[in-house]
Amino acid sequence: MIQRMEVGDLDRIVDLERLCFSSPWSKDDFLYELNENPFGYYVVLKVENRILAYLGLWMDEERAQITTIGVDPAHRGKGYAKALMEHMLEVCSSRGVKMYSLEVRVSNRSAISLYKRFGFIQVGIRKAYYQDNHEDAYLMIKESEENECVSVQ
Repeated sequence: MIQRMEVGDLDRIVDLERLCFSSPWSKDDFLYELNENPFGYYVVLKVENRILAYLGLWMDEERAQITTIGVDPAHRGKGYAKALMEHMLEVCSSRGVKMYSLEVRVSNRSAISLYKRFGFIQVGIRKAYYQDNHEDAYLMIKESEENECVSVQ
């Protein structure tokens, strides 16, 4: 079940952040997103009432930027990230979003593959984007279907 992230979820989310990322967000980072960021939209995916995955984004009238997506390493490969992406696209589309963006580590092949399956394309590189090891990030974007250009051959 996918539902909005709540403050009571944050201990588990912070634990998952530490399992998933070498530069995890803090509880304060998530508190800001949930309580103060008017553009933040954060959800959790629960199975048998246990949070196994989560996704966050910033959304305005026409754009959405995925800020984080994490899946418990013990539960990867079960379609949870796919379900979160589908949910995010559905919510954003219903709110008129036309352009999506994200940054992803150049070494994160599984995430890049997931994003490509959802129509994201690499449009740039952010040099030394990650603070922990100065790894580059790919900038990837996706335009909504009604916003895509049709090429004529």
